[in-house]
Amino acid sequence: MEVRAIAKDTGVTPRKVRLLVDMVRGKKVDEALAMLGFTSSPTARIVAKVIKSAAANAENNFQMPPEDLRIIRIFADEARTLKRYRPRSRGRASPILKRSSHITVIVSEQES
Repeated sequence: MEVRAIAKDTGVTPRKVRLLVDMVRGKKVDEALAMLGFTSSPTARIVAKVIKSAAANAENNFQMPPEDLRIIRIFADEARTLKRYRPRSRGRASPILKRSSHITVIVSEQES
């Protein structure tokens, strides 16, 4: 049984989220949360929140013990991009792209 949690339109670029996502992929939920707790990136809080949500979904909706859960898939996709413009010299404007991401976590019970 696979259980998922999704955080949509986080205010962090997918490029920054993927660094943390690659770090915790395939780990047990407890181990992944411990790793993210000692990571200095502010993005780690967002990723940890989604992992906790997936574990809570598994525990409450499917009665899976949280200590047996493993992250089998986790990925960050690109979400909408806010387009802003900055005035530059000689009357020109240059774009500023404020990117955001969707973070998806899929957990499953570990086979013993």
